[in-house]
Amino acid sequence: MKTAFALAAALGLLAARPAAAQVPADDPRAAKILLPNGWSLTPAGGPGLALGDLPLNMQLSKSGQLLAVTNNGQSTQTVQLIDPVTHMLLDEKVIGKSWYGLGFNDKADRLYVSGANDNIILVYPIAARKLGAPDTLRLGKAWPKEKISPAGLAVDGSRQRLYTVTKEDNALYVLDLKTKRTLNRLALGHEAYGCLLAPDGNTLYISLWGGDELLAYDTRTGQIRQRLATESHPNELIQTRSGRYLFVANANDNSVSVVDAKSWKVLETISSALYPTKLTGSTPNGLALSPDEKTLYIANADNNCLAVFDVAKPGKSTPQGFIPTGWYPTCVRTLGRQVLVANGKGFSSLPNPQGPQPVKRTDNSGYQLGSTAAAGPVQYIGGLFKGTLSFVPVPGVAQLKAYSRQVYANTPFTPALEKEALGVAGGPVPRRAGEVSPIKHVFYIIKENRTYDQVLGDMAQGNGDSTLCIFPERVTPNHHALAREFVLLDNFYVNAEVSADGHNWSTAAYATDYVEKSWPISYGGRGGTYDFEGTRKIAYPRDGFIWDYCQRAGRSYRSYGEFAENGKTPLKSLEGHICPKAPGFDMDVKDVDRVRIWAQDFDSLLARGAVPQFSTIRLSNDHTSGQRLGKISPISAVADNDLALGQFVEHLSHSSIWNESVVFVLEDDAQNGPDHVDAHRSPAFVISPYTRRGSVDHTLYTTAGMLRTMELILGLPPMSQYDAAARPLFGVFQAAPAGAPYQAKTARVPLDTRNTAWNRSAERSAKFNLTHEDATPDRDLTEVVWKAIRGEDAAVPAPRRGAFLRPTPKRDDD
Repeated sequence: MKTAFALAAALGLLAARPAAAQVPADDPRAAKILLPNGWSLTPAGGPGLALGDLPLNMQLSKSGQLLAVTNNGQSTQTVQLIDPVTHMLLDEKVIGKSWYGLGFNDKADRLYVSGANDNIILVYPIAARKLGAPDTLRLGKAWPKEKISPAGLAVDGSRQRLYTVTKEDNALYVLDLKTKRTLNRLALGHEAYGCLLAPDGNTLYISLWGGDELLAYDTRTGQIRQRLATESHPNELIQTRSGRYLFVANANDNSVSVVDAKSWKVLETISSALYPTKLTGSTPNGLALSPDEKTLYIANADNNCLAVFDVAKPGKSTPQGFIPTGWYPTCVRTLGRQVLVANGKGFSSLPNPQGPQPVKRTDNSGYQLGSTAAAGPVQYIGGLFKGTLSFVPVPGVAQLKAYSRQVYANTPFTPALEKEALGVAGGPVPRRAGEVSPIKHVFYIIKENRTYDQVLGDMAQGNGDSTLCIFPERVTPNHHALAREFVLLDNFYVNAEVSADGHNWSTAAYATDYVEKSWPISYGGRGGTYDFEGTRKIAYPRDGFIWDYCQRAGRSYRSYGEFAENGKTPLKSLEGHICPKAPGFDMDVKDVDRVRIWAQDFDSLLARGAVPQFSTIRLSNDHTSGQRLGKISPISAVADNDLALGQFVEHLSHSSIWNESVVFVLEDDAQNGPDHVDAHRSPAFVISPYTRRGSVDHTLYTTAGMLRTMELILGLPPMSQYDAAARPLFGVFQAAPAGAPYQAKTARVPLDTRNTAWNRSAERSAKFNLTHEDATPDRDLTEVVWKAIRGEDAAVPAPRRGAFLRPTPKRDDD
């Protein structure tokens, strides 16, 4: 039985939602914060307490007098000790590597913390409410010599045992706390997330994150006693004090499994989503019971809320309401009449406190650049969000109802949008299933890592900052011409932070909890592999990528380098649907050569009448190789990317299918530079005879909205709550085609200039791993690219993040 929310109807929330922003009832002056993905925040609990970078876990001591938090993001990782009653930070220690695992012993004089890819457990003594120097329990040699990575852990003080499960070698380790030795290692077969010791100490429950199972390990025999199927991506698990009932959050199914440990059956599956829907996108990943164990709180990371259920009768749970939280809540705990929430990405986008300062320089290609650099260090997007801890008084019935209305008002998704998209009738983009588009061929070009201001900030027609534009029209004449001749989009935002989640967002309109919680490890230089483009199954969305949807719908499709390389692909749905000669990410291959390969393949297919309905094309050289000695310089790399884009459009626009084609272009993410509005803002293009030529559109659009537009043209359903809710790009289209072909603009700078100078940036670049996108520390890459153009002594500007409190500008059709 699946218990779904009937709450929306009960509150009268299935009707049109109010236009006015709801605000937290406990702070009526607070403003509604619009995020760059189109969702909003009105976090309950007041200003909260500052945490670190991506808090993933909180644990209360048995007495409730201490709270520990582990911060596991891209930048500085820490463990914090907090007084949960006074809300005071007691102590904080920097950790080299950490991830999720956290726990006190019964006396709360020891705190155990996962050391992640160092393959250790750190043991901090606690005295006078301070953390001492840690001792170490070692599971193996540090990454990369051994790949273990402990995650969740549990401590058995009476038997002096520590249990930890791992997400790299997919195992359970049992350690002796006296001798510090590993007593047992048991292979589990899939990535594990959490583990929980039963009250009698005889059973350890394990959530098999990558295996969709709950395991019962017998601590006496050292073997798995029972296995029970859950839904997709079981992560956090909790139990009643008696140990009789277990609750397991299933991130990819918007659900929580309620398990009877005695009968070893799933009594019911609770849906934590705001509406009855099968679409992924709620991402439950944190659980807590009230002190009387009658109320269950579920942290919905991607819905930015807590779902509240009455679980007094397990198997017959009833929904009570929602509580608005901050951005991406990862963990929830209860203490007395308080609900504690760790908001993984804090409360809002963050503004840059220091604006750019003027400086002038001419680079070695001989043209005058814009005038700016900035004071202060670069603020890399990977570490820009700082977590917060909210203390929310347990709401009464009326307050919970008001909170629920806020959550629905913050959420753009509704079930109606699954069936009929936002937009206008009569254009070439259908709004609902069954309608046919005159556009028969969709070409989707995915580029790498640029902000709007870096490329188009010099266009007077848009909301740009020319002082941040390092690749202006002289370097990117085709980007500028395409924006000018077709449509300029100056309010487009990528859903992702980096390429690891960017390629998932760009091809599935969703990044799973595994992706969101794992990429900061490798991006922070803490070990781990780049396994986010089809190379690791746990990173896959539950229902696959857009190619899987095409396959199920009977649409023809082909990939040129996206999730594929030189005839090979890790995805079964792409087998037989890739161009054999198309390279993947390879900075030694010019983008003009990628387009040449595409054009040859396209012409062959066109001659046979076999051009697919959907094509994905990778043009990735705007990523650049930094100042690596002997590699193509940043300006030449971006100019190559620009010419390739122009040549692609020119070739297509002179073909016989131009009048029934559309080209969508975006960056998978915007991490590699500054932008005066937000570090998610990025250049994007819609190029077609059906584009409203010469227009400027200021509407807030997103990666998910672009995908939704493609889905509607192709007759595909939405892939997640995000693309279902996103505004399709209806405003850029016109009803009748104007089919004038495009002529590529000649490059104005050399495409083969190599880095020849040996300096500090060249020395840094020599250490970059350029074999995979974002294997390089992107903050470093951002700095060396800036210095390559502005000068080695130029200070680097920080990406500025807006809080999105301004209204969306009206579209200018002039």
